[in-house]
Amino acid sequence: SILEEEYERGVAHIVEHLAFSATKKYTNYNIVKFLESIGAEFGPCQNAVTSFDETIYKLLIPIDKPELLSEAIQVLAEFSSEIRLSKDDLEKERGAVMEEYRDNRNANGRILDAYWTLMMEGSKYADRSPIGLENVIKTVSSQTLKKFYQKWYHLCNMAVIAVGDFSDTKSVIELIKTHFGHKYSALDPPSIPHFKVPSHEDPRFSYFVEPEASGNVCLKKSAVMISYKMQVDELKTMKDYREMLVKSMFRIALNRRLFRISRRKDPPYFSCSVASYVLVRDLKAYIMSSSCKEKGTLEALESMLIEVARVRLHGFSEREISVVRDLLMSSIESAYLERDQIESTSLRYEYSQHFTHNKPIIGIEYEAQLQKSILPDILASEVSKFAEKLWTSCSCVIQIVEPQAFASVDDMKNIVMKINKLENERSISPWDDEQIPEEIVSLKPNIGNIVQQREHENIGATELILSNGMHVCYKCTDFFNDQVLFTGFSYGGLSELPENKYFSSSMGSTIAEEIGMYGHRPSVLMDMLAGKRVDVDVEVRSYKRSFYGDCSPFYLETAFQLVYQLFTTEVTPDAEVVKRVMQVKEETILARERDPYTSFSNRAREINYGKSYFFRPFGISDLQKVDPLKACEYFNTCFKDPSTFTVVIVGKIDPTVAVPLILKYLGGIGKPPEPIFHFNCDRIKSLPFKFPKSMTREVVCSPMIEAQCMVRICFPIELKHGTLEEEIHYTGFLAKLLETKLLQLLRFKHGQIYSASVSEFIHGDLPCLTGDIGGDIQIHFSCDPKISLKLVDMALNEILRLQEEGPSDQDVETTLEIEQRAHENGLQENYYWLNLILGSYQSRIYSGDIGTSFKILDETRSKVRKSLTPLTMQLALRRIMPCNNPHTVVILMPQTSWFKRIKSFSQWTLHGIDMKVSHLTSFPTINYDYE
Repeated sequence: SILEEEYERGVAHIVEHLAFSATKKYTNYNIVKFLESIGAEFGPCQNAVTSFDETIYKLLIPIDKPELLSEAIQVLAEFSSEIRLSKDDLEKERGAVMEEYRDNRNANGRILDAYWTLMMEGSKYADRSPIGLENVIKTVSSQTLKKFYQKWYHLCNMAVIAVGDFSDTKSVIELIKTHFGHKYSALDPPSIPHFKVPSHEDPRFSYFVEPEASGNVCLKKSAVMISYKMQVDELKTMKDYREMLVKSMFRIALNRRLFRISRRKDPPYFSCSVASYVLVRDLKAYIMSSSCKEKGTLEALESMLIEVARVRLHGFSEREISVVRDLLMSSIESAYLERDQIESTSLRYEYSQHFTHNKPIIGIEYEAQLQKSILPDILASEVSKFAEKLWTSCSCVIQIVEPQAFASVDDMKNIVMKINKLENERSISPWDDEQIPEEIVSLKPNIGNIVQQREHENIGATELILSNGMHVCYKCTDFFNDQVLFTGFSYGGLSELPENKYFSSSMGSTIAEEIGMYGHRPSVLMDMLAGKRVDVDVEVRSYKRSFYGDCSPFYLETAFQLVYQLFTTEVTPDAEVVKRVMQVKEETILARERDPYTSFSNRAREINYGKSYFFRPFGISDLQKVDPLKACEYFNTCFKDPSTFTVVIVGKIDPTVAVPLILKYLGGIGKPPEPIFHFNCDRIKSLPFKFPKSMTREVVCSPMIEAQCMVRICFPIELKHGTLEEEIHYTGFLAKLLETKLLQLLRFKHGQIYSASVSEFIHGDLPCLTGDIGGDIQIHFSCDPKISLKLVDMALNEILRLQEEGPSDQDVETTLEIEQRAHENGLQENYYWLNLILGSYQSRIYSGDIGTSFKILDETRSKVRKSLTPLTMQLALRRIMPCNNPHTVVILMPQTSWFKRIKSFSQWTLHGIDMKVSHLTSFPTINYDYE
């Protein structure tokens, strides 16, 4: 996009979109249809990205049939020089591009746009965002697109990268030559100009007031960002590589300090970290970002600047750098162990970075040798010295984001002058390091024993029943040499609680985590685990309590030690920790309420599931009901009784090593004298789902700065107990079919949305063995508010059409192929097998034998796949989503005048559908003529 002229802003991105629409050989999105027909989904497997400096087209395809690879390379060849770019193609795609543009015009987009403009001031990069300008998107001509395409798309500027499980790479090269070799570039194509971003000594400041700033992806609550821009370093020599390691060590060491500060009494921020980003070609930035309480941004800014100054004055300690050294060594060891198991997409990214940014491809064997030889010689003083490059006089940009104006740019400047003065006077004290215990487990467990052992040959798994009642099932795999996954679960969760206990108990795991659920504070445990590839976490849900994690086989003992500590630690409230947790929670609630989407999602949840306290989000009044003592007491009971837990372990396991550790730590967990949470599958209290009994349509009007619109259509489903497993598979196939067909209709045919998702939610997390099971299928998409009601009706009409006419043979084949490819990939992943075995335990057909359960589930999948035809899918759609079933439609709209609202709603009212509640028993059949 950096190559665009003012009148072309957004053109590079539109060209990328239209590549998938039509080329010389393919028309009417036949590229998308072909790729989906071989199991390559639109989005995950076929996509492209337009950035400032390059456009990259990416395909992820199966290669079990040679002709598929050949045609996929031909698709790339078409992109290179044969994109059609007709007027009709453009008009059809404008709406999709506009919707992508609109998605970027939320609070996050505005904040980042403002920051980017400030960062790039004085350069063309400041106003060449790839998404472009609204006016250009809406009015640009196809002729302008063609001129841009012809001017800049030249083979001499392109690379083709193919990474895969090829039997013969020479034949792949020949395929590339076949499809690209006959093409010719222009004799004298224009050279690609180089655009500089000027440096500046005076720091730039921005105080950005964003009323909708919320807890969304990039920025949470009130936020502070400090950026230090610098040139991207060349990486050609051993010296260059050493300097790169020094910078990485600096970043890690500083982040560990920032984390510790966030866990102090009355911390200046809730979270803070520094990361390095390549912004554009030849320019990168070290960006420190923090989230903090309202009116606390100046305090956060001061603390962030002080920490960088503290390193300049006093440096890091040798102990800190020793920990960082262990972390980096651990990371490269893991990469080395799995050097032959790197996914194709990772290698593809590495090769593309080599072409676009001249990043070297070192090779993991050689890089491991480099790090092993260099890391021991890097001293704390060398790492600390990098802080000299992070002065506010070194192209520094500082931004504060708040929902209201509590400070000013002058206040920010005063903070910078204050810290500079303190540093010049050497008035900043050295870092106070913590003492770190050597042992995770202080009291050694009493080793348990195996009461019963069973082999499940069809799964390749071994099941143990330990003397304390815990069930452990492990499966040895060789998918990844440095990965072991595990999950332990027990039935009984938040659904069992009355309202007066719910709010305290649901905060239990959050409070326990900050206090130290493994017997050590998080900031201490962080150092105890440094260099050990292990991670353990917990989750308390409606019907289950779980611990889960992953580790290297070399640190399986550490992982089991943490699980042992989880069960044997009594978490007690700490007033300061609780105060900080509650403050963070309160700020999160306040931030969430500023988000226009909050009222929409809250209302949709209330309509679909009822007004129970289980379904509405935490409010400030709910927070006031939390008793920290009761929260900790509940958490302690959640992970106390090992006899109720089943643990599944999958990965690179050596049983001769793993089983003794299982007996020592998992078997060593003491069983309480009285049962705790001893639920069987028929004694679980279900949540009070109350789907409305009549058709409900509601528009939620929310005040917002820029118009956003979100649609959620929800259908209740009920699966019969006798055919439950088959119906669950049919539901999954239907969801994928609907997603594909709605994308074809609303995106590819009418060009009015950017993406659509269809997801199924089975309330089957409830393990009760008797009775039917409920759930829902939800459709989500965003669109132009002006046409949202029309698009809803088009979506409903499409579902009705599928019920009346059924899908095509191609629709069924595509759905089957996508599922089959996902299944094949999954069978080579530890996560997939972990979930399969957990599913066997948690399935309603489980009767004490996971091998039998797995066999039935696998046979059911095969049975449903074999039975899938246009007719059976049509019948399944009628059966699972009958047209006379009530459904709900909830739409987020910008708040406008009553007159405009009534006028826009009239299209539903004219057809006899009340905006609040409709008593129709079938979908309205409405036809709209779209050009």
